Amino acid sequence: MGFFSSSNDVVDLPIASRPEGSTIAIMGGGSWATAIAKIVLERVDHIWWYMRRNDTIEDFKRLEHNPSYLTGVHFDVKRISFSSDINEVVRAADTLIFVTPSPYLKNHLKKLKVKLQGKFIITAIKGIVPEENLVCSEYFRQVFNLPDENVAVLGGPSHAEEVASERLTYLTVGCSNLDKARRFADTIASGYIKTKTSADVIGIEYASVLKNVYAIAAGICNGLKYGDNFQSVLMANAVQEMDRFLRAVYPIERNVYDSVYLGDLLVTGYSRFSRNRVFGTMIGKGYSVKSAQVEMEMIAEGYYGTKCMKDINRHFRVNMPILDAVYNILYERISPAIEIKLLTDSFR
Repeated sequence: MGFFSSSNDVVDLPIASRPEGSTIAIMGGGSWATAIAKIVLERVDHIWWYMRRNDTIEDFKRLEHNPSYLTGVHFDVKRISFSSDINEVVRAADTLIFVTPSPYLKNHLKKLKVKLQGKFIITAIKGIVPEENLVCSEYFRQVFNLPDENVAVLGGPSHAEEVASERLTYLTVGCSNLDKARRFADTIASGYIKTKTSADVIGIEYASVLKNVYAIAAGICNGLKYGDNFQSVLMANAVQEMDRFLRAVYPIERNVYDSVYLGDLLVTGYSRFSRNRVFGTMIGKGYSVKSAQVEMEMIAEGYYGTKCMKDINRHFRVNMPILDAVYNILYERISPAIEIKLLTDSFR
């Protein structure tokens, strides 16, 4: 697969042409949802935007920016149709980009009365649906009986804060129908957003879940004052662990060193913007899980992903010592110092 390549290298791209009647909706109101809305509105003239709370919508319209996330990003609110009614938004749009935290996706979709058949669903959620132990694309396929070609994922190393600052970012659109993936990839491409496509939907999703787990591990080690030398060893072992799991669960040809796998792992494991690393650092410093969650005021999806992946791996039985260590610390309340010491002894 080689270095990230794309035909979308033009700096000032015009408004994207869309099929007649095609309308895009952003489903969620957090930082990544806000960043994606910024990307899309640079290439299309109008979007729908589903947010849960009416007071947030009213503040957004008045301030012309998201009142809670990425407040420095200005929006032309005349080009946005906001609604707190998920059915109104789903009814109006053909392409739905879901960016809600994975623990809340199920509750949002329970309100849905409009059918999703015929819609193009893109999940930009880097997590697993708790209790169901399904990555989000599988949840849409199984629960709503959607065909593979109508479900896509958006992945890659992409902190919302850097996208908001228009720093160069590489994104991968995964879908079994590569023509549909390319059309959406073209829609979001710009001078600072480079895009490519992949058919590895399941692999991209599981990798995005695991990198959050490994970022928590990196944070725990940071909180315990392990240095950069060990962090590099941890990341090297993490990508090997990820590769073992992906080959077990979905054995297709892939290059795990591609940006959507290794790149996303590295940025989440090392960046100051990574909420999973921040969460892990607090755990390493002695915070309880609950106190760390309260102080962060944001969702660290790796906390939920750790338990889901542990449950899933009981079936596949892949050797995953880093996953096991994070699970033991977060859910079995084993001392981080003891657990990480045992983990270091297993590395070579």
